[in-house]
Amino acid sequence: MARPRIVIVGAGFAGFHAARTLSRRSRGHADITLINPADYLLYVPLLPEVMAGLLEPRRIAVSLTGTLRHVRQVPGMVTNVDLANRRLDYTGPEGAANTIDYDRLVLTPGSVNRLLPIPGVGMYAHGLRGLAEAMFLRDHITLQVELAAQATDPEERRARCTFVVVGAGYTGTEVAAQGQLFTDALAKSLPRLRERPRWLLLDTAERVLPELDPRLSRTAARVLARRGVDVRTRTSVREAEAEGVQLTDDSYVPTRSLIWCVGVRPDPLVDGLGLPSADGRLIVDEYLSVPGHPEVFACGDAAAVPDLTRPGHHTPMTAQHAVRQGRVAAHNVAASCGVGTRKPYRHHDLGFLVDLGGLDAAANPFGVPLSGLPASLVTRGYHLLSLPGNRARVAADWLLDAVLPTPSVRLGLVPPQTADLQMSCEPVAESGRHAMATSPQVPAGFVPAATDDHAPPDER
Repeated sequence: MARPRIVIVGAGFAGFHAARTLSRRSRGHADITLINPADYLLYVPLLPEVMAGLLEPRRIAVSLTGTLRHVRQVPGMVTNVDLANRRLDYTGPEGAANTIDYDRLVLTPGSVNRLLPIPGVGMYAHGLRGLAEAMFLRDHITLQVELAAQATDPEERRARCTFVVVGAGYTGTEVAAQGQLFTDALAKSLPRLRERPRWLLLDTAERVLPELDPRLSRTAARVLARRGVDVRTRTSVREAEAEGVQLTDDSYVPTRSLIWCVGVRPDPLVDGLGLPSADGRLIVDEYLSVPGHPEVFACGDAAAVPDLTRPGHHTPMTAQHAVRQGRVAAHNVAASCGVGTRKPYRHHDLGFLVDLGGLDAAANPFGVPLSGLPASLVTRGYHLLSLPGNRARVAADWLLDAVLPTPSVRLGLVPPQTADLQMSCEPVAESGRHAMATSPQVPAGFVPAATDDHAPPDER
């Protein structure tokens, strides 16, 4: 009997954990292929720390070949799925068109940046969804502070020292908190700079982290206020320009830096399948299979999975669901091949974590609210356990950061157009979110809230 051909689209957290679980369950009795543009799993929750210079970029890029040894890696971007013939088309890294057949298909294409129809945002804003954007923002922020130190015009100096973050969800809150620490450290190394860098955090909701426990929101707001971050709720951008932004409260903020953290939308690949969807997410049943196509499974940000803990709702686009859905999808794919029995997807949240930089964090493991050093230790401990690789290197970077100043150098490796927001709204593999890994050592359901792979309601 021929070995089943299992193809997984996307190496975000759902795809990665589906591939790893399948490779362990199949024990060489299935051909497992993983198609993804990059050869690594991006641990998105730590992107703000790459932006702030605390971690080197490769620390959060976990090699697929090093962690998925029994899975065939195919670099490419899937462009079409032929459900009738069980075949999909994909474009390789050098532009060549290819096809691949499958017996079982797991769709985890993830999500892309959500770009709202606000004049100028697509041209002047930058997101934070990948390594290129994080590296660009690190260089850009450093350059603006350096240019401010050389500016003779007070208005120009103030504009270059002003950084506007839109979206006070997980990523936006962490970016503002980490960014203020980063630019304060830069300013201390530039004695000619007499302007303290200023960070603004905007959101249309009534509080920061509106989708989380109010106690976590209050902790984050308190830390931001102590650091001097200007938090403006019920406020967003009306129009973006090269030298500033017009806000919905009728104020104008001169700035050269607009950082867009307003959530994501499902990958457009779903739209081309011709299958029922909900808010752009492919509809699946509680076993993560596509109705009418028992050979096709979907999970993660691109799938509308029934939430059995809240009848009538779909699971939110969060990393904790993507990770666990990937594992359940792998289990059910194996069951469809005659190994084991199917099981429905069910998951209860057990806590969230928000890293605010320094010795500050907000966490509520098992509903117990924590702040300050205890929350920071829990948060970083969780990240180390959740990383599928590079743990020692990340821990070493954190240790060195605690005793040594952050290097303030611009590498200039990423051109601005590479990190353009409109480019980042093109289809990309699910890279977490937001997405977030969860290792077997971590209590199921305890997930850091450090990624916006999933747009909270207030940011849609």
